[in-house]
Amino acid sequence: MRMESSEEEDDFPCIESVTPQSKIDSIYQSKTEKGIRKICFELLDLKDAVENLCGNTRTKCLAFLRLSEEVVETEHELNELRKHISAQGILVQDLMNGVCRELDEWSRTSDDVQEANESSRSSDYGDPFMNDMEDENMLFLENIDVLLAEHKIEEVIEAIDAKERSHPELKSSGDTSSAEPSFKSALSKRKKMLENQLVEITERPSIGIVELKKALSGLLKLGKGSLAHQLLVNSYRSRLRKSIEAFLPLCPCYPETYSATLSNLVFSTISLTTKESGAMFGDNPVYSNRIIQWAEREIEYFVRLVKEHAPPSDGAPALHAASVCVQASLNHCNALEKQGLKLSKLLLVLLHPYMEEVLELNYIRARKAVLDFASSDEGKPLSPRFASPLSTFATTSDTLLVESGMRFIYIVKEIVEKLTQLVILHFGAKILTRISHLFDKYVDSLIKALPGLSEDDNLTELKEPVPFRAETDSQQLALLGTAFTIAEELLPMVVSRIWNVLNESKEVGSENMMPAANNTVELKDWRRQLQHSLDKLRDNFCRQYVVNFIYSRDGDARLDAQIYLSGVGQDTIWDTDPLPSLPFQALFGKLQQLATVAGDVLLGREKIQKVLLARLTETVVMWLSDEQEFWSVLEDESAPLQPLGLQQLILDMHFTVEIARFAGYPSRQVHQISSDIIARAVRTFSARGIDPQSALPEDEWFTETAKGAINKLLLGGSGSDTSEIDDEHIIMHDEGRSDSDGSPSSLSSADSSESFASAEMGDLDSPVYLSDPES
Repeated sequence: MRMESSEEEDDFPCIESVTPQSKIDSIYQSKTEKGIRKICFELLDLKDAVENLCGNTRTKCLAFLRLSEEVVETEHELNELRKHISAQGILVQDLMNGVCRELDEWSRTSDDVQEANESSRSSDYGDPFMNDMEDENMLFLENIDVLLAEHKIEEVIEAIDAKERSHPELKSSGDTSSAEPSFKSALSKRKKMLENQLVEITERPSIGIVELKKALSGLLKLGKGSLAHQLLVNSYRSRLRKSIEAFLPLCPCYPETYSATLSNLVFSTISLTTKESGAMFGDNPVYSNRIIQWAEREIEYFVRLVKEHAPPSDGAPALHAASVCVQASLNHCNALEKQGLKLSKLLLVLLHPYMEEVLELNYIRARKAVLDFASSDEGKPLSPRFASPLSTFATTSDTLLVESGMRFIYIVKEIVEKLTQLVILHFGAKILTRISHLFDKYVDSLIKALPGLSEDDNLTELKEPVPFRAETDSQQLALLGTAFTIAEELLPMVVSRIWNVLNESKEVGSENMMPAANNTVELKDWRRQLQHSLDKLRDNFCRQYVVNFIYSRDGDARLDAQIYLSGVGQDTIWDTDPLPSLPFQALFGKLQQLATVAGDVLLGREKIQKVLLARLTETVVMWLSDEQEFWSVLEDESAPLQPLGLQQLILDMHFTVEIARFAGYPSRQVHQISSDIIARAVRTFSARGIDPQSALPEDEWFTETAKGAINKLLLGGSGSDTSEIDDEHIIMHDEGRSDSDGSPSSLSSADSSESFASAEMGDLDSPVYLSDPES
């Protein structure tokens, strides 16, 4: 039992052996405080260590920075030392290459001098002055050698210049003493060495202007003016070449203005060289001629560069680039003339072929664009000032016609805008001539659009297919109106800038502003060229119009000589109230119908209307005058001629003249041709035994009858059968105008007061009376 109790005591200790909680807390609390205190002391020690470390680091950083500065200074000193070593190396190299050789020559020269001295001592042993002078010369030469070896150019020049000033005999070519020639020879050698060093300086690629001038001045002091001037020209030529080579890669970036930059580089260098030459060498003709020859070579080189780097010559950029080149170059040449350099003529001679090529290729490009009716005009806008006059024909014609007119004006306007003032001054006449030729080509393309020309033997080149045809009267009149509007209104406005420049140059009268002898053109001559093209278009229209009127679709002539062979026939109505033959009544109706359409299509363009109607009437009588088949019938001996037929023919001619008079358009040519027809008819009938004096009434009768016929046709009271006139509706009204043209004795010159009008009374203003287009 006791053993069991002891075991229980081991397992369960007595309560008295348990440590109280308070003691435990006090024991562990004291240990924690000690640990904290220990940690605090360690932290304080660590803080002191960190502060010491920071202080050491700051000190070391400052020491490192000072060391870095010292390293930089040491490197700088090393660089300076290297430069010094390099200079010393050059000096040593020069001494090794040249000085040793020169020392050999100087030793030989010294031997000669010593021999001369010994001979001098033997001849004049007691002259201390000569010995002193020789010693002085030797010291001088030695000083020059040292300065030359050290490349102290300025000091050498000053020393030699001072020596020669104090001893003028050194510059003379004669011998003054036995010792003098040897010293002069030695001095000449050193001057040659100095000259070579100066030339070497001027030929350095990176030499500055100031250094160059010093070297050239040194050569001048040595008496080498020609060499110095040549080196001046060579230096500026080298500078110019480098500037050009640096700029040429940029030319494609500035295709239209690169030539101006090249011109500025070349001519500014020429100007600067001329100024420097005048300042350093004066007005010496030899040097001036050298400058001129060099400038001419540089201009040739400049023109060659412009051609090589120009954009394609057939484009507008090439024209602008060439114009800018001419403008800038001639401006520079005008400025150089103040410095005595006249280079304008040479420049124009060199640029003339290039400018001609650009103008010609741009003309070809413009011609292709004008004749390309199928091309789009979206990228070619025109201002309302130019587009409005042409847009009035858009409602009555094919849109291609209006677009072609606008394209023509746009292209010409584009060309003119690319030109500069001096280009106009020197090439304006040729440009105007090309523009007139371009308009002529444009008119040829319009002629192709007229009907009835494909069978014309004289216009075989116009048989190519065209994108549009002017079939109706309104379309044909719109075509004519477009051409006349371009020639009379728009084209003069576009080229007015050219005329202004040419006229201003004549008023100024300056030699530089006067156009060349082959570049003069008068406005009236240029407008005459345009008028010739318009006349060609008008005549083609009138010819096809009259041919369609005279001949039927079957090819039979409506105006046949048979109507004048018998006194009374189906085409001749002759009673107590005679009328013109039916073809001429139909002509009256056709002209009136055309005048009505023209009044609508060509509204406000009375000049075109009058000229056109006059030419149509003239074409009819011209056809009658030249038609051999018509006259062969009348002149046939078997033809049954009667006085009434002659009377009818003369009445038709008077009627034609009265149509022209009543319409108020020029009738002189119609009057003359009609008189010739009457005279030929009278001769033909007289040859057959018909006496005109007894068979024909007075001239006044024909005139009054023709006037009465017009009035009857106007009022519709003729009572004649007009079915063959194709139901033409003829309307006329009083105009109060008269034709003052003189008339032959066979035609009356009485005035009239009636003219064509539109379909409704008062629709048109009174027509403008014009002079005869052929007068």
